[in-house]
Amino acid sequence: MRDDEEGSTVETGRGPIEFVEAGEGVPVLFVHGSPGGSDQGMLMGRFLVDAGFRVVAPSRPGYLGTPLPAGTGSPQATADLLLALMDALSIERFGIVCWSGGGPSSYRLAASQPERVSALVACAAVSGPYEFAKGLAGAETRLMTSGIGGWLLRQLAARSPKSVVKSTLEEEGQLSKPDAAALFEHVWAQPDKREFVLRLSGTLSGRNLGLKNDQRRFPQLGDLGLNEISVPTLLIHGTADSDVGPDQSEHALSAIAAAEILRVEKGTHLCVWTDPTSADIQRSIVKQLRT
Repeated sequence: MRDDEEGSTVETGRGPIEFVEAGEGVPVLFVHGSPGGSDQGMLMGRFLVDAGFRVVAPSRPGYLGTPLPAGTGSPQATADLLLALMDALSIERFGIVCWSGGGPSSYRLAASQPERVSALVACAAVSGPYEFAKGLAGAETRLMTSGIGGWLLRQLAARSPKSVVKSTLEEEGQLSKPDAAALFEHVWAQPDKREFVLRLSGTLSGRNLGLKNDQRRFPQLGDLGLNEISVPTLLIHGTADSDVGPDQSEHALSAIAAAEILRVEKGTHLCVWTDPTSADIQRSIVKQLRT
């Protein structure tokens, strides 16, 4: 999300939801990860705006300006809220792009609304029971979700950007030292990719309520109705993803009849945006959404 873009909150038949939108053309709903928010969704969906799409990036329940009322926050309830947002915006048919923790609600939405969803692109997306890394239950969670943690991350990004980019890339991929070094050099040499990683660090803090909801629900995820999905589906996953394992997309591939998969060799959790082949990956996403 750029500095001149601000989130709006709209009342829907399923309650209020905060979102950001940009661009014109075919509508695409971008569903963010865990943690995340509308700012993260717009940051990741910027290439779609540039490609001529209208991107709607909501905050899932508990993130940023979207409340998490008691008894809500399940993948189906979130899917219902996302659909209600598109209803409120008078968008009848739309594509979906999701990343990471945005997977469960996006899969449910595609499964339950084939007449509304034109295509689905799932990037390193959770498709079944998922355990968050143990570190996220302690100091790392406090750093990401607290106000002081957000301040520290911003200070670090401003004063030591190389360390932020390096550590972020290392945390999102299981690479050999030479491969990790090569990826860092590639990203650092590309101003747009370098800026992407630095801005991404600002979309992780102060999101305690939504993250805790995901941490509570994802380990017990039930059937998301993957075998009910009939819309064209593109799965994208890096083979070196150390955050959400490639088995999550392989599981979806085995269940969704209309699915194809793009396996990114040595790709990390952020391969769609940081990999040396990211331009080709993004072109594949654009092609899928225009099919």
